[in-house]
Amino acid sequence: MTPPTILVVDDSRVSRMLVRAIIDHADKKLQIVEASTGEEALTKTKNIPVTIAILDLNMPGMDGLMLATELLQCFPDIKIGLLTANIQDMVRQKAKDLGISFIPKPITEEKILGFIYG
Repeated sequence: MTPPTILVVDDSRVSRMLVRAIIDHADKKLQIVEASTGEEALTKTKNIPVTIAILDLNMPGMDGLMLATELLQCFPDIKIGLLTANIQDMVRQKAKDLGISFIPKPITEEKILGFIYG
């Protein structure tokens, strides 16, 4: 069985590095694709089947909810987690309507691995 490919999208390089380190520490066989914007993420995953995505909500250009909508069209079975400190009701409702989970900041090993393996 092919290991899952995880997409990590955050405009913060430090956040991407932290999420990658947590995932690598848990399982070195997992494939990780990183992007700093929604547009870059769509370009990088054009020919790669992504099974899990961890997306920052607030990014320049395409935000995490817009990116999630695009990813769901390309990968209907993808599991998406929205990494954010923004827990406004409107954001929660949009995420719920799309079937997206919340991963509240700050980033911790427990939260990231709980989302991936939960």
